Amino acid sequence: MATNFRTNKFFAPGAHPAEKVNQLFTAVARRYDLINDLQSLGLHRYWKRRVIDLARAQPGERALDVCCGTGDLALALARRGAQTIGLDFNEPMLRVAEARRSKLKSPLLRFVRGDAQQLPFPQDSFDIVTVGYGLRNLASWETGLCEMQRVAKPGGRLLALDFGKPDNRLWRGLYFGYLRLFVPALGRLICGNAGAYAYILDSLEHYPARRGVATKMRELGLVNVRITNLVGGAMSINYAEKD
Repeated sequence: MATNFRTNKFFAPGAHPAEKVNQLFTAVARRYDLINDLQSLGLHRYWKRRVIDLARAQPGERALDVCCGTGDLALALARRGAQTIGLDFNEPMLRVAEARRSKLKSPLLRFVRGDAQQLPFPQDSFDIVTVGYGLRNLASWETGLCEMQRVAKPGGRLLALDFGKPDNRLWRGLYFGYLRLFVPALGRLICGNAGAYAYILDSLEHYPARRGVATKMRELGLVNVRITNLVGGAMSINYAEKD
């Protein structure tokens, strides 16, 4: 039976989902990267490379990756020479990220625990601000985006990668069916927890996806707003620059 927001213990629509989201990522942190590889057939690595290419990180620039998880985007930005901070509020995910950073041995990268809706940085601090699969998990994705805009420098690039809602009805039905049935089954098989991955579709149903994010970017006064659709809109990257 499909898990939905009425039965999924990790999904709490409304103003205070943070505790549930924290429980979710604590439950999956150890197997998070493996399940991402399996559920996307490895494509999430390509999608994240697209984000990094669009970010155009240069040596000496400052970058922030919000909701950094196990650190994929933050590590990639540091490899491009940017002085990078990865921020997340989930300690088990940050421990995995820190272990990966220690292997890279990069002085350009550090991870911090913090709230994406109250970023602990001054205004106009970063040349690049990214978020991968994070806005959708916040109590207010709009507040998270406002905070990204606040800490970006004038001319800074903002990028958000997340699940999308395909326009084609047939493809959307197949895609949502995949998220409803296969992905939770994979979560049960790999980490013994179907609800943690049924959460993806539950949260997506309450998220405006690429067009809603693009509209909010324009409302915030961001410029050069554009959308990159991936896999027929199943994934998307929102891009904008701070004027």
